[in-house]
Formats: sequence, structure tokens, C-alpha cells
Amino acid sequence: MQKPFVRFDHVEKSYDGKNLVVRDLTLDIAQGEFLTLLGPSGSGKTTTLMMLAGFETATSGEIYLDGKPINRIAPEHRNIGMVFQSYALFPHMTVAENVGFPLSVRGVTGEAARSRVMAALDKVGLKGLESRRPAQMSGGQQQRVAVARALVFEPQLVLMDEPLSALDKQLREQLQYEIKRLHHELGITIVYVTHDQTEALAMSDRVAVFHHGRIQQIDTPTQLYERPANAFVAQFIGENNTLHGRVSAMHGNTCEVTLADGTRLSAQAVAVKAMGEATRLSVRPERIHLNPAAGSVDTLVNGTVVDLTYLGRYARLRMHACGLEDFIVTLPNDGRDLSLQAGSTATLGWNAADCRALDGE
Repeated sequence: MQKPFVRFDHVEKSYDGKNLVVRDLTLDIAQGEFLTLLGPSGSGKTTTLMMLAGFETATSGEIYLDGKPINRIAPEHRNIGMVFQSYALFPHMTVAENVGFPLSVRGVTGEAARSRVMAALDKVGLKGLESRRPAQMSGGQQQRVAVARALVFEPQLVLMDEPLSALDKQLREQLQYEIKRLHHELGITIVYVTHDQTEALAMSDRVAVFHHGRIQQIDTPTQLYERPANAFVAQFIGENNTLHGRVSAMHGNTCEVTLADGTRLSAQAVAVKAMGEATRLSVRPERIHLNPAAGSVDTLVNGTVVDLTYLGRYARLRMHACGLEDFIVTLPNDGRDLSLQAGSTATLGWNAADCRALDGE
């Protein structure tokens, strides 16, 4: 097995000596991987990144970079590139001077420095703008300068702390593509922090979902979305219908669950093992069929339309079903009639493979 490029070995962090912000974190990151740390505010993802950067010190445990312990190495000696949400550019310096700053502190000057600065600016599409100052540039251009600065000294590891959160949607998506392109072209390892699930799914090789200082699940974007390991991940990644019930029968890897209103459903037994256990069922809105043909699905329930929101590529249907007032179904805009009226009834159906029995309360 390949030696991990970055390793967190039972790392914990407390700011007050009592409450742990990061709890018993053991995590391996491969060389060349794009790993995103995803989670809500206060989940521990940014603290984890700051400990790797050296701006925070682990309370216990050890962090390794390329096999070497780095807890007691100063940030400037870790040879790690860093991109911040706030850009952190020097306003009195030109673009070229900002990008060249990491080289100057490493003793690289003259033509060697200029050549590397110009190459870095070319990589991020800013060739010809080297004489401008940050105040003369848009937010997107400033963030490109920050990325160029992180790459100019050719680090093997680059850390990015919510670098696109201050940008509008279109520009954010454009820079997502640019960062992914640079990752593939340069073969660098990137550890990226965001609270934006769509951004995490779009950019990453793997995503580590944090909650209460622990990784709840670490997996590929596809696996995280399609096979959440627990109810928090299912709820946090994408839209999800959560149904509360108890296991009424076990059949190997599947189970039957009885909801509070008496409805019985079949599901994948992901985090339940015995009859009587409380569980939360996860069903994605796009996996639900409206008025399906008889025999085409495993589960059928009746629902009443509360309202329908037309969103262009799809419609979001809110229904009263399975005891929920806001049971969500998404319907693709494929030519079907999307003019359902509030109060009308419909049959909803899905397959047991698309319903996951996760942990209870």
C-alpha cells in the first residue's frame, strides 16, 4: 500500500482544555489527491486545515507530511502553499510582487524569480496584468493572484480555505473549473475546505464530511451522495426526505420499517441490525416516481400536492405523504405536464435500493 503523503494520527484540538473542536482524527491523504473537508460552521474542518498549515497546534496526536512529523515545524518551513478566502494580498504591491513574495523569502531573486512569476501568472490566466495592484482588479482576478502566489514556489501541497465563497455563482463555477484544471496539470495535492456541498462534489476526488469534530464519512462524491453512511451525511449532502420509523422485519441486507402513521416500507439495512430499532429512512427526491406503472417499483404510497415550484430544468413538488407535510419530489422537465394543482392526489413510488435505513435519533 502506498505511503500516505499527509497523515493525521489520532489528532485532537481543544482551545480551552475542555471542549474538543477536533476529536481523535485519523486521516490519510494520498499524493496528488484533491481532498475536500466539508461541514457546517464549527464542525472542525477549518481547524483541521489550520493545524496542517501550522497556524494552529494540535493538542494531541501527530501530523505527518511525506512521512515526517511536522507538529513542531513553523508554518514558513513546511513548504505548503496557502490560499485564503480573503485573498490576503499586499495592497501596496503589484501583482508580480505579490506572486513573487514567497520566492523572495526563499532567496530566489532576479531573472529566476521573474520567470517563475510569469509562468505562474500564465497558469491562472493573468499574463499581461503583472503591473496592476490588487485594488485595480476584480474579486475573481484577485483570487487568481492568490492561487498563483500559492503555486509559484512549486509546493507539493496546497491548502485552500473557502477560497471562492466571496464570489458570485458564475465566477465561482468558472474558478472551480480552473482549480481542477491546475490540479490535474500540476499533479499537486490539494486539501480544500468549504461548507458548500455542490462545490465539494464538483471538485473533489474524495470528500471528508465533518460534524462535531469528527469525520462522519470520507468517500468519493458519488458514494457520499448515493450511499450516505448515516443520517447526518444524507441530510447534509443534497436534498433528502427523512422518514422516522422502527424496524419491523429483517431480511439480510434489507429490512421493513414501520412509520408512525403505520406505513410499512422496504429499505436497505445500512445502520440497523435488529427488529425494534429506531431508524431514519433516507429517500432522495429525484428517485421518487410520480404515478408509476404497477409493478415498476417496490414501494407505493399516496400523497397530496401542497405546492409545485417551477425551476426550469426541473420542478420541485412538495407533498403531504408518509406523515410529512414537506415530502419532496423533483420532476425533470422532460415534456410532462408540470401544472399539478395544490390539493390533487397522486401515487408516489420508489425502489427499496433507493431507500436507506440509517441511524435513529
